[in-house]
Amino acid sequence: MPSGFNSLTQPLNPTQGFKSVMKRIVLFLATNLAVLLVLSVVAHLLGLDVWLAQRGSSLSGLLVWAALFGFGGAFISLAMSKMQARMFMGVQVIGPSADPTEQWLLSVVENHARRVGVGMPEVGIFDSPEPNAFATGANRNSALVAVSSGLLRQMNRTEIEAVLGHEMTHVANGDMVTLTLVQGVVNTFVLLLSRVVGNIIDRAVFRSEDGRGFASVLVFYALQIVFGILATPLVMWFSRWREFRADRGGAELAGTGNMIAALEELKRVHEPLPAPQFAAFGIADGSAAGPLARLFMSHPPLDERIAALRALGTH
Repeated sequence: MPSGFNSLTQPLNPTQGFKSVMKRIVLFLATNLAVLLVLSVVAHLLGLDVWLAQRGSSLSGLLVWAALFGFGGAFISLAMSKMQARMFMGVQVIGPSADPTEQWLLSVVENHARRVGVGMPEVGIFDSPEPNAFATGANRNSALVAVSSGLLRQMNRTEIEAVLGHEMTHVANGDMVTLTLVQGVVNTFVLLLSRVVGNIIDRAVFRSEDGRGFASVLVFYALQIVFGILATPLVMWFSRWREFRADRGGAELAGTGNMIAALEELKRVHEPLPAPQFAAFGIADGSAAGPLARLFMSHPPLDERIAALRALGTH
């Protein structure tokens, strides 16, 4: 599901790193694929797939069906992202209060929102001992930005301003929607290929005359999972690319030196969030070693991000 949290973890050895990444992959895919599978089952129960088959299962018909459910699944996930953030992360949205830290937090987000030209998002705090933050929401003018209690305790105010600048840049760039669109395209082709290959296997192996026997349905669902895993690196590549852009935005809003200092702090203590399916919109991803693990990382290594910022020069 294309929505996310940032996270900070202790450095991991290769075995621990691989296990952490694989756990994140499974949880990320499970959320998105669960929506696809549910929609596919509903389509089957309603007879939509049979309706298409009776009209020849044309490529154009299958493509329309795949796009409808592929994009539908991605946007349903996005629409639910703020609700899931409250449920899974225990985010408490803050408002005007006597607490000086909360008031300062609101003022920083309000200032960033004004500078990047978006509506004031909801601001929340969730209980976590580690420094974490995330942005999510289906609308750039109605987003949710949340920080962990650990971030408020462990980072100084200039570093927090940089983290919030990073998250607000995600909001201003519409990254929640663009990543969802990318996921929708991927979902569409996953569904299309799963249906076509499933029919071929059904005809060749199970000798079904129309390629739409019971075995085809089972193969179709299995292929969704397989193709979904194979397509994930493409989505993750796009996610890594926009992290560099969000870092630059955070640097412009709070100063390059402060953005670098915040990322250095993330290197020091980095713990994955308890809801990894939100990782794509956070400020950092878990440490991972090896080229295979890198393919499934939603964020570039922190050293690369820091080097990119240093190349801009401090101000």
